[in-house]
Amino acid sequence: MKSKHVAVLLGGFSSERPVSLSSGKACADELEKEGYQVTRVDVGRDVGSVLAELRPDVAFNALHGPFGEDGTIQGILEYLGIPYSHSGVLASALAMNKEQAKRVAKSVGVPVAESKVASRFAIQSKHPMKPPYVVKPVNEGSSFGVVIVHEGQSHPPQIIGSSEWKYGDTVMVERYIHGRELTCAVMGDVALGVCEIIPTGHSFYDYDSKYVAGGSKHECPAKVSPNIYQKIQTLALKAHQAIGCRGVSRSDFRYDDRHSENGEVVWLEVNTQPGMTPTSLVPEIAAQAGYSFGDLLSWMVEDASCLR
Repeated sequence: MKSKHVAVLLGGFSSERPVSLSSGKACADELEKEGYQVTRVDVGRDVGSVLAELRPDVAFNALHGPFGEDGTIQGILEYLGIPYSHSGVLASALAMNKEQAKRVAKSVGVPVAESKVASRFAIQSKHPMKPPYVVKPVNEGSSFGVVIVHEGQSHPPQIIGSSEWKYGDTVMVERYIHGRELTCAVMGDVALGVCEIIPTGHSFYDYDSKYVAGGSKHECPAKVSPNIYQKIQTLALKAHQAIGCRGVSRSDFRYDDRHSENGEVVWLEVNTQPGMTPTSLVPEIAAQAGYSFGDLLSWMVEDASCLR
C-alpha cells in the first residue's frame, strides 16, 4: 500500500555523509512521487529516540559507511521493531569487514584476490607483498583510503603511516588485479545485469569516479562474452547469499582479459548499501532489467522487514 509512512535515513556522520545526503534526497523525492508519505531523517546520535517518536511503517536506509551499513543502525531498527530495507545486522557487519567477507565468499567457491590484514604501521618500512598491490581500510566504502602500489615502486606509500591517515590502524593489503572493473546488482534472489565501469581521467574507480558527474562511463550491459556475463551474475548471487544479504546489493569484480577471453574473474567485495545517487550504478542496472527508479525503490520498501 502506497500510503505507508517511510522514514528515509540519510546523512549520518561517517566520511560518506555527502554521498548519503545525495542518495537519500534522490530516494525520498522518488518515493514521494510513488505516493508514499516520506519523512527525511538526517541521522544523528539521537536517531533511536527520533525514530521511536516518529514510528514510521518502514525505515529506508540510505546511509553509507560506518554506522549506516555495518550493522549498527540495523541493530537499532531491530530493537525498535521498525521494518527496514537492505541487509540485516550480521550480513551488514560481515560485508563491511572486507577480509571476513572474502573468507565467506571464498568458502563457497567465489574467486578472491590474495590478501592479508596488517597494522598500517607495520607496513611502513617494507612491502608487505610484492607490488603491484592495493592497500585499503578494512571497514570503509566509496574507495576512501584506497592506495595502489605500482610495480617497481621502491617503498610502501608513506601516507599510510602518517598522521593524515584517518581510516583506522588496520588495513587490508590485496594483490592488484589488472583488467576491467565490472559490477553486478542483486535484487532479492535474482542477479540483474552486469555493468562495466570505465573511469574517466582516473586510474581506478575512486570517490570522484563514483560520485562526480562525468567521473566515469558506465557500459550497461557490459560488453563481455555471454559466458563471462553469466559467470559474474552467478558469482554475485553466490556472494550475496553466502554473506546473508537481503534486498538489493552490488558486487564488484575485476576481469583480466589481457591474455585470453576467459581471463581471470576476481570478486572484490559486496556493497550492502549501494549508492542511489543520480550517477549510481544500481538504478542504471535495474533500468536495464526493466525497473524504473520508482519501481526499484517501491520494491525495496515493500521488501522491508525486521529479522533480516
